[in-house]
Amino acid sequence: MGKRFRTLILCSCLLMVNISLACAYDYPFTDRYVATILGTPDEFAAPVPEEIPVKIGTLQMFPEREVPGILWNLTDLYYSTVLQAKPAPLVFLIAGTGASFNSSKMQAMQKQFYQAGYHVVSISSPTVANFIVAASTSGVPGDLVEDSADIYRVMEKIWQKLEKKIEVTGFYVTGYSLGAAQTAYVAHLDEQKKVFNFKKALMINPPLSLYNSVRILDDMLEQNIPGGLDHFNDFYQSAIDAFADVYAHGDNVDFNDQFLYKAYQYRKPKSEDRLKALIGVDFRLSSENMVFASDVMTKAGYVVSRDVNLGRFDIPTNYIKVLGRLTFVDYFKGLFLPHFQAQNPKLTEAEMIKRISLYPIEDYLRTSPKIGLIHNEDDIIMQPGEVDILRQMLGKRAFIFPLGGHCGNMSYPENVAAMLDFFQASKN
Repeated sequence: MGKRFRTLILCSCLLMVNISLACAYDYPFTDRYVATILGTPDEFAAPVPEEIPVKIGTLQMFPEREVPGILWNLTDLYYSTVLQAKPAPLVFLIAGTGASFNSSKMQAMQKQFYQAGYHVVSISSPTVANFIVAASTSGVPGDLVEDSADIYRVMEKIWQKLEKKIEVTGFYVTGYSLGAAQTAYVAHLDEQKKVFNFKKALMINPPLSLYNSVRILDDMLEQNIPGGLDHFNDFYQSAIDAFADVYAHGDNVDFNDQFLYKAYQYRKPKSEDRLKALIGVDFRLSSENMVFASDVMTKAGYVVSRDVNLGRFDIPTNYIKVLGRLTFVDYFKGLFLPHFQAQNPKLTEAEMIKRISLYPIEDYLRTSPKIGLIHNEDDIIMQPGEVDILRQMLGKRAFIFPLGGHCGNMSYPENVAAMLDFFQASKN
């Protein structure tokens, strides 16, 4: 116990001088792709309560909005709260790409913050179909400024429902992956609107450039499917089959990070290429749902023809198959960029690529003491040198761990401690 405590103290000292956490960091997976896929299995994770008093809420952000029949069940925006019975700080959690308010990572963070004494509000990513339909102003996700303004409006609506029910001693915000970049933009917007006056805002594994990161994820699939992308369906089925044996040879477990860990123990993927492709498949499936919802809502004619009105009982299988072959760059050039160029014909592709990055608020990130960063040296969505750029931007407010891949170590005890400690300094 004493040795463990001394190790944590040493790590804290290194953090204060902005040195990567290379000291006795015992996160179990040294392979960054394995870490990304498996996360933090229960036996290595920070302890949290099994049950907390979570309540699911809904909002009607655009009551008069006409929604296509095929998206009929997405008109109300879902979110969750878990509230303390006494005065407490409130933290907003923003999910990563393709993740909802109740995804496994969001549930873990929810428990960690509730256990630490916070009211917690969990919000889905603007890339989730429910958010696109119910809360997106444009219906075209991906622009950090616009999406973050949408998130901010959702936060305001939720607070209007809560402010007479609970006592809040201060507001905080955090998010992971894409939600981390949006966290910074939300905090920046709040400097102008001053609805929450956030005391701290923490980015966990954000992309520096959204465009760069999604291209990396696209390439993991495009370049690593055995036989090429034409064998996508075969590869995906083989991935499912490879894990199916777990149910026949192991304990009964749900299909989540813990299941993937048990599956990995039973049958390890034979190559790094297969790991990359599996990650690429996960990203592609998330982007399919995003692009389909956006295309249908805006009648962009990207995959679904403008003159086709999909009803409640229509089956979108053929459209989804087409979307499975399209990359994020395809979406960027075919739907996303044309949408914003219609508003501003002088907008160039290069300007848009810079706009969906953290560079437009670089001065704010460098100077605001309320913004913090947790990242990993081996994050798979970062180009060489990008973690160093963020380290330089944030200075002593950057907590850089040596392992973890992309968000794999979020529930590891040292990471949870770093997250809570960053907020704790201003908690009252």
